[in-house]
Amino acid sequence: MLAYQTLDDFSAYLTAKNFSELTISAYQTDLLQFLGYAAHELGKDIEELDVREIDKYIARSYTGFMTDRKLNRKSIARKLAALRSFFKYLCRQGLVPQSPVQKITTPKMGKNLPRFLFREHMEKLLGAPQTETKNGWRDQVIIELLYGSGLRVSELVGLNIMDVDLNSSLLRVKGKGRKERIVPLTEPSKRAISAYLDVRTDSQAALILNYKDLRLTSRSVRRIIDKLEKKANLNQHVHPHMLRHTFATHLLDGGADLRSVQELLGHKKLSSTQIYTHLTREKLRHVYMDSHPRAKLT
Repeated sequence: MLAYQTLDDFSAYLTAKNFSELTISAYQTDLLQFLGYAAHELGKDIEELDVREIDKYIARSYTGFMTDRKLNRKSIARKLAALRSFFKYLCRQGLVPQSPVQKITTPKMGKNLPRFLFREHMEKLLGAPQTETKNGWRDQVIIELLYGSGLRVSELVGLNIMDVDLNSSLLRVKGKGRKERIVPLTEPSKRAISAYLDVRTDSQAALILNYKDLRLTSRSVRRIIDKLEKKANLNQHVHPHMLRHTFATHLLDGGADLRSVQELLGHKKLSSTQIYTHLTREKLRHVYMDSHPRAKLT
């Protein structure tokens, strides 16, 4: 079976399983890179590659190739996850007898703690939008929802007006795998949304629009955050997902239990949320090292 045909079939399978477009696109990119490598190793064009020709030796050499290219562990782990899913699908379809990556171990991930904003810096960012204009109110909505409700950027740009219930202070969010969850709306979020909708004259269903009155993209959100970061004069780079980290960290600092934070973030596994407990401990350690006189003695 030709590899490029199986890749198309696999993408259709992921679509039927309600995987997001971003995930499917990432899988296609990672798998095309691997298939291109495998074809090169076998001395043929990728259009001629048969998936049954790919063995464990090619898969193992690919991990070495990625290491030589100095890809970080997270990237290698993601690409191996894509390969596992792909070959698992091929095995189920009876197209290959076994997966060539089944015995390849994923590199151990380091404990890189997510970056977050302290409360005083978060307040500066919340005060950065110029709410005298329509786009200023839009930017305020973006900041309030990323921080106040802990949304992913993809969830934010996918929101429609009908997903907002201002009377009940609730927001319906479509997360990973198109799984829906309900999250609370803060009072500042409700005020910003109401003000933004009041100054809009379009008939679009999307909650957040660009200057052409079209649905805002994730890339545009990043540009808006960059602009607000500079206006707030924070002297540190802020990316949209950092506000989700800040949401979770501030909740735990305020006494929220881990299970509740897990539900609010839409994490499938509790282990995904537990990293924020390490984050708050690390914060306490820094406070101690900066503040206690005995900590400064060497």
